[in-house]
Amino acid sequence: MDWKSEGSAQKTESRVPQEHEIALDSPGEDGVSESFQLLQIDVGCERWEQEALPTGSAAWCSKNVQRKQRHWEKIVAAKKSKRKQEKERRKANRVENSGIYPQHSKRFLRSLIKERLLEAKHSGPRLCIDLSMTNHMSKKELSRLAGQIRRLYGSNKKADRPFWICLTGFTTDSPLYEECLRMNDGFSSYLLDITEEDCFSLFPLETLVYLTPDSEHELNVDLDTVYILGGLVDESIQKKVTLHKAQEHSVKTARLPIQEYMVKCQNGKNYHSAILTINQVFDILSTYFETQNWPEALKKGVSSRKGYVLQNSVE
Repeated sequence: MDWKSEGSAQKTESRVPQEHEIALDSPGEDGVSESFQLLQIDVGCERWEQEALPTGSAAWCSKNVQRKQRHWEKIVAAKKSKRKQEKERRKANRVENSGIYPQHSKRFLRSLIKERLLEAKHSGPRLCIDLSMTNHMSKKELSRLAGQIRRLYGSNKKADRPFWICLTGFTTDSPLYEECLRMNDGFSSYLLDITEEDCFSLFPLETLVYLTPDSEHELNVDLDTVYILGGLVDESIQKKVTLHKAQEHSVKTARLPIQEYMVKCQNGKNYHSAILTINQVFDILSTYFETQNWPEALKKGVSSRKGYVLQNSVE
């Protein structure tokens, strides 16, 4: 009678001791029975601990799990969206490429690209990428430069009028060369020139124009000029590096006519930069050679993320 009068709270506290008594009162059971009884004790203890938790703590755990679940679902959805966009981009590229010669095989297209590139070596416009400034670049910067070289070469293969490309100041035992081999499939088979000599000793100085955003002169394009792009990825943003190098060798400089055809646009970060990657500069140069239209060429290479848009798009 005394036990019944203690109330429901004491009943909860007495569950585990009762189960202990059950286990201790059966010493004659075999090993399997003892294991089962011990398991009952563990389950009972665990159930008792769960029932003893306050409701607020359980609710907090539930919200925490739900928040993590929502975060994970967002990550998965973003990855699916990115894969879908990449798939659509590749599909568009295939359609674009097949639209030129839809009746021909991949082997024929590869042969045609090779023929165009070799023809550019003898009669096409020339482009040097000055890689003599990579000694002090970090591994991350070298990787980014290797990726830019890959994209530049890919754009040149698609061009109706490709350039002949020469990688100057480039040694096969350099970290950049190893990075290009690692990142760029088939790099050793690229149809271009690789030389340890610098660009200033390969061609007459009067035929060279070093493209730099710090130049005071607007670019005038012609077929007889050898254009130089500085192969430099510098996260510390040292200014006028390529300009000073060109001036040291008494070489003409030029800049893309961004300020003549584009204007700054408002963006959330108030960010404006005329500094482009070498593949972006090449896309502009290559498009202009084909179209003779600066607005169209600049639109191809200058992303709106740079904070610039064409003048007529604002008007």
